[in-house]
Amino acid sequence: MNRSRLYAAVVGFALVAGTALAAGPIGSAVASGPSGGQTAAASPVRPDVPKVPVMTGGGGAVSSVDDVATQVGIDVLRKGGNAADAAVAAAATLGVTEPYSSGIGGGGFLVFYNARTGSVQTIDGREAAPSTFTPTTFTGPDGKALDFATVVSSGLSVGVPGTAALWNEATRRWGTQPLSTLLKPAEEVARRGFIVDATFNQQTADNAARFAKFPETARVFLPGGKAPAVGSVFHNPDLARTYRGLRTDGVKSLYQGTLGAAIVDTARNPATAAGVSVYPGQLTRADLARYQAPVKAPTQTSYRGLQVYGMPVPSSGGITVGESLNLLESYDRRTGTKLSQVPDTQYLHRFAEASATAFADRNRWIGDVQGVPAKELLSQGFADERACQLFDPVIAHARPIPFGQPNGSYTCGSSSVSQLPPRDDHGTTNLSVADRWGNVVSYTLTIEQTGGSGMTVPGYGFLLNNEMTDFNFTPATAGVPDPNLPGASKRPRSSMAPTIVLHSGKPVLALGSPGGATIITTVTQVLTEYLDRHQDIVDAIAAARISSRNGLTTDTEPAIFNGPGGSALTAMGHNLKLVPEIGAATAIRLFGNGLFEAAAEPIRRGGGSAQVVNPTR
Repeated sequence: MNRSRLYAAVVGFALVAGTALAAGPIGSAVASGPSGGQTAAASPVRPDVPKVPVMTGGGGAVSSVDDVATQVGIDVLRKGGNAADAAVAAAATLGVTEPYSSGIGGGGFLVFYNARTGSVQTIDGREAAPSTFTPTTFTGPDGKALDFATVVSSGLSVGVPGTAALWNEATRRWGTQPLSTLLKPAEEVARRGFIVDATFNQQTADNAARFAKFPETARVFLPGGKAPAVGSVFHNPDLARTYRGLRTDGVKSLYQGTLGAAIVDTARNPATAAGVSVYPGQLTRADLARYQAPVKAPTQTSYRGLQVYGMPVPSSGGITVGESLNLLESYDRRTGTKLSQVPDTQYLHRFAEASATAFADRNRWIGDVQGVPAKELLSQGFADERACQLFDPVIAHARPIPFGQPNGSYTCGSSSVSQLPPRDDHGTTNLSVADRWGNVVSYTLTIEQTGGSGMTVPGYGFLLNNEMTDFNFTPATAGVPDPNLPGASKRPRSSMAPTIVLHSGKPVLALGSPGGATIITTVTQVLTEYLDRHQDIVDAIAAARISSRNGLTTDTEPAIFNGPGGSALTAMGHNLKLVPEIGAATAIRLFGNGLFEAAAEPIRRGGGSAQVVNPTR
């Protein structure tokens, strides 16, 4: 039995079991469990349907890493909300159940397909630097970069949070329900609590020493001085009150009011445990007051007759995914053999070469600066030149691959300057939503590193981002302009790649992933596994991954590293590095007849949760 049939059987069981296990939607108390160190009057929230990685049916669909968040989104769709409404409600819930990857202390990017207009737009909710930042903010008196880990867990790493502004803009522009209504389920989850799973427990334990440096973080996330046990109930009454405040006072309380003042004070005057000293931040209330989450045109590239839309600058996701796909088409033409027709090892080789090449160009040219050559980076002519310069079907190019010159004049000249990639981030989550009217959302949100800065805003129950460490601390290469150095009110380059795919102007697929810089390779690989390797979408998500980001090594999951493909790739010159897992994708396939297939990870990050409003068996 293949994965898709197995998952379908699981779904069929879940639909029957769900009726017996859950008394109603998120608004109903249905069960209780052991306390996670805090006391609450109500029993914890449980979703209607057990956590499954794939579900097909009508009425709309939601896919995320978390079953409670997915259920909240489904409840919104079921009650008449649209995709924008459901995405915001689910994201707010992830801020409760996935607090180390998301929340109002961070930011993100949202891509929206508007069924009424047939257009795709995006919202940039990326965190912004304080106005005092300069290109040398993260260097010492000697001109050398400050210690990365020390900066991460400090006020200096905190940028202006963009998530609340993005929610406000999405609901105002495309939603049908007020933000005050959409935040209510998340408030209830924070108040009543949720069941701790192995991922939440492990992420807390992994960060326990860092969290212990900040008394407020230890109080909220280390009840009893340790990570909440698997199966216990975790409550966050402070966050419940914060959401109630946002519902009552609006997001202006974060950007102009008392909540904003608390954020600024936390960043500028970090409260630490005895004997602990960290860098103070530079965030001001004026920085918060000037923040906006602008609506922007998406990136676009064509692939196999489809239109692939993604996030523009300051995200590198849309451009780098697009260039990778263009390179794969170039390789088809150069070899005379399509990606769909090559053996598995050749597929992985081509994929690794394309992603490494695209990352070489990303690292040189993309950042929150004027004049990013996005159009040329996404041109097929540039991809054809890069393929001519670098691609060999049987030998891996030496890493790091040199960057190209996206100048509009393409032949087959050589490139000479190579740059090693910057450090990766990993504290991210993703959700995909589609509604019965045909609107579609792909939304990736983050607080940067797992656990963000490690600092919790006292009395408010959420962690602040460490997004400023996504800037390069010093120029990547001496004498070469670096578009990702810090600057006043600048937004650091991101790898987030929420993506929507259209065919003849109609949406057929939405997808995205967490995973720092591996987001780009994960999204691209899921697309190619689905479109070129003819996998069902859930199987494309589950497939073993490889991620070559132009470093000296190529990350490889065990199924590839330990199998015949690993040996063959090594013989071709790939320097493989074994990693336990890469990414945790979510996707929704749209069939165009009112049916949807929601899909999520079956195993990675504990498995995701995919639901539709009206399941079919």
